[in-house]
Amino acid sequence: MSKGAWQVFRIEELAEKVAGNEPRFHEFLRVPAMSCAVYRLPAGSRDMQAPHLEDEVYFVVSGRARLRIDDQEHEVRPGMVLFVRATAEHSFFHIEEDLTLVVIFGPAIQKWKPGAH
Repeated sequence: MSKGAWQVFRIEELAEKVAGNEPRFHEFLRVPAMSCAVYRLPAGSRDMQAPHLEDEVYFVVSGRARLRIDDQEHEVRPGMVLFVRATAEHSFFHIEEDLTLVVIFGPAIQKWKPGAH
Protein backbone atom coordinates (compact mmCIF):
# COMPACT_ATOMS: atom_id res chain seq x y z
CA MET A 1 0.00 0.00 0.00
CA SER A 2 1.44 3.39 -0.94
CA LYS A 3 2.08 6.09 1.63
CA GLY A 4 -1.04 8.20 2.17
CA ALA A 5 -3.45 5.56 0.84
CA TRP A 6 -5.21 5.53 4.21
CA GLN A 7 -5.14 7.37 7.50
CA VAL A 8 -6.51 6.78 10.98
CA PHE A 9 -7.83 9.59 13.20
CA ARG A 10 -8.77 9.42 16.88
CA ILE A 11 -11.66 11.63 17.94
CA GLU A 12 -9.96 12.33 21.29
CA GLU A 13 -6.94 13.80 19.49
CA LEU A 14 -9.08 15.75 17.05
CA ALA A 15 -11.19 17.19 19.89
CA GLU A 16 -8.00 18.46 21.57
CA LYS A 17 -7.29 20.56 18.44
CA VAL A 18 -10.50 22.55 18.99
CA ALA A 19 -10.53 22.78 22.80
CA GLY A 20 -11.07 26.18 24.37
CA ASN A 21 -13.65 28.84 25.12
CA GLU A 22 -14.14 30.10 21.55
CA PRO A 23 -15.71 28.41 18.51
CA ARG A 24 -12.97 26.49 16.69
CA PHE A 25 -12.64 24.58 13.43
CA HIS A 26 -9.82 22.21 12.46
CA GLU A 27 -9.65 20.57 9.04
CA PHE A 28 -7.88 17.21 9.36
CA LEU A 29 -8.36 15.75 5.88
CA ARG A 30 -8.57 17.24 2.39
CA VAL A 31 -8.71 15.16 -0.80
CA PRO A 32 -10.35 16.03 -4.14
CA ALA A 33 -13.62 14.22 -3.32
CA MET A 34 -14.13 15.59 0.20
CA SER A 35 -12.76 17.38 3.22
CA CYS A 36 -13.24 16.53 6.89
CA ALA A 37 -12.99 18.69 9.98
CA VAL A 38 -13.82 18.82 13.64
CA TYR A 39 -15.88 21.83 14.76
CA ARG A 40 -16.49 22.91 18.35
CA LEU A 41 -18.98 25.43 19.66
CA PRO A 42 -18.79 26.04 23.43
CA ALA A 43 -22.04 26.31 25.39
CA GLY A 44 -23.60 29.73 24.91
CA SER A 45 -21.46 30.60 21.89
CA ARG A 46 -22.74 31.80 18.54
CA ASP A 47 -22.34 29.87 15.28
CA MET A 48 -21.41 32.34 12.53
CA GLN A 49 -21.85 30.05 9.52
CA ALA A 50 -23.00 31.14 6.11
CA PRO A 51 -24.14 28.76 3.36
CA HIS A 52 -21.45 26.52 1.87
CA LEU A 53 -20.88 25.56 -1.77
CA GLU A 54 -20.58 21.90 -0.71
CA ASP A 55 -23.04 19.38 0.68
CA GLU A 56 -22.10 18.53 4.23
CA VAL A 57 -22.68 15.89 6.86
CA TYR A 58 -22.29 16.55 10.58
CA PHE A 59 -21.72 13.74 13.08
CA VAL A 60 -22.52 14.95 16.60
CA VAL A 61 -19.78 13.68 18.92
CA SER A 62 -20.93 15.50 22.07
CA GLY A 63 -23.09 18.34 23.30
CA ARG A 64 -26.64 19.60 22.88
CA ALA A 65 -28.00 22.38 20.70
CA ARG A 66 -30.52 23.19 17.98
CA LEU A 67 -29.86 23.41 14.24
CA ARG A 68 -31.78 25.77 11.99
CA ILE A 69 -31.86 24.79 8.31
CA ASP A 70 -33.68 27.39 6.21
CA ASP A 71 -36.86 27.90 8.29
CA GLN A 72 -36.87 24.55 10.14
CA GLU A 73 -35.37 23.75 13.54
CA HIS A 74 -33.96 20.41 14.66
CA GLU A 75 -32.71 19.02 17.97
CA VAL A 76 -29.00 18.18 18.06
CA ARG A 77 -27.59 15.59 20.46
CA PRO A 78 -24.74 13.03 20.56
CA GLY A 79 -24.88 10.24 18.00
CA MET A 80 -26.97 12.14 15.46
CA VAL A 81 -25.94 12.46 11.81
CA LEU A 82 -27.16 15.64 10.11
CA PHE A 83 -27.15 16.37 6.37
CA VAL A 84 -27.23 19.92 4.98
CA ARG A 85 -27.53 20.49 1.23
CA ALA A 86 -25.10 22.91 -0.44
CA THR A 87 -26.16 26.59 -0.27
CA ALA A 88 -28.81 25.95 2.46
CA GLU A 89 -28.93 28.61 5.17
CA HIS A 90 -28.03 26.87 8.45
CA SER A 91 -26.57 27.48 11.88
CA PHE A 92 -26.41 25.94 15.33
CA PHE A 93 -28.04 27.90 18.15
CA HIS A 94 -29.22 27.49 21.74
CA ILE A 95 -26.00 25.60 22.46
CA GLU A 96 -26.77 24.14 25.89
CA GLU A 97 -23.67 21.93 26.22
CA ASP A 98 -20.29 22.26 24.47
CA LEU A 99 -20.94 20.96 20.95
CA THR A 100 -18.30 18.91 19.12
CA LEU A 101 -19.00 17.83 15.54
CA VAL A 102 -17.18 15.92 12.83
CA VAL A 103 -17.95 17.68 9.54
CA ILE A 104 -17.63 16.06 6.11
CA PHE A 105 -17.80 18.33 3.04
CA GLY A 106 -18.13 16.86 -0.42
CA PRO A 107 -16.52 17.67 -2.73
CA ALA A 108 -13.74 19.79 -1.19
CA ILE A 109 -14.29 23.05 -3.07
CA GLN A 110 -13.25 25.82 -0.70
CA LYS A 111 -11.26 26.29 2.47
CA TRP A 112 -13.86 26.72 5.24
CA LYS A 113 -13.60 29.16 8.11
CA PRO A 114 -16.41 30.08 10.52
CA GLY A 115 -18.01 33.36 9.44
CA ALA A 116 -15.96 33.60 6.24
CA HIS A 117 -17.74 31.45 3.66
